[in-house]
Amino acid sequence: MKEKIKIVFFVFCLGSVCGGFLSGINAYTRERILRNQELKIKTAVLNALEIDYPPEKIEEVFSKNIEKIENKGRVIYRTAKREVAILFSGPGLWGNISGVLALKPDLETIQGIQIISQEETPGLGGRIAEKSFLERFVNKKTIPRLLLVPEGKAKRENEVDAITGATMTSRAFEELLNKSIADFRLLLKKE
Repeated sequence: MKEKIKIVFFVFCLGSVCGGFLSGINAYTRERILRNQELKIKTAVLNALEIDYPPEKIEEVFSKNIEKIENKGRVIYRTAKREVAILFSGPGLWGNISGVLALKPDLETIQGIQIISQEETPGLGGRIAEKSFLERFVNKKTIPRLLLVPEGKAKRENEVDAITGATMTSRAFEELLNKSIADFRLLLKKE
């Protein structure tokens, strides 16, 4: 009986020490983690809007070129040329996909897309983060609706070649982008 009490006491003490240590590390690194997440978003916005920057001057270039507008929990990034970028986030096939979608001043034509994070299958759905795939969206129209079609079949100005072998991820990505664009347009109408 005494041995069991000793083991329980040891496990409790070890768990308390480890838990306290991890809580301390979390508190110590929280600001750095938030800062890195903010830099990741700023980098994605600059890349989607095709604004060049040296890596050591991200903050300076961002503040000089981008106006951040917050409205009802939504954030819109706008340039002096009236280009806009919006954050999107939602379900893919296997996990969350988040990124930045930039629109040209007509608010219909895609200027660029950047993926911030995704959890899709490497080599298949994970290709949504590859530059070669994201470049397919440049200059595509979002009206009436952005469509991902089987690879090699994109003909219209609102059609993009999907990833062969990743049909479900492509569909999820199409829905995510269209929903984000619709939410953005709804927000614009309210203003």
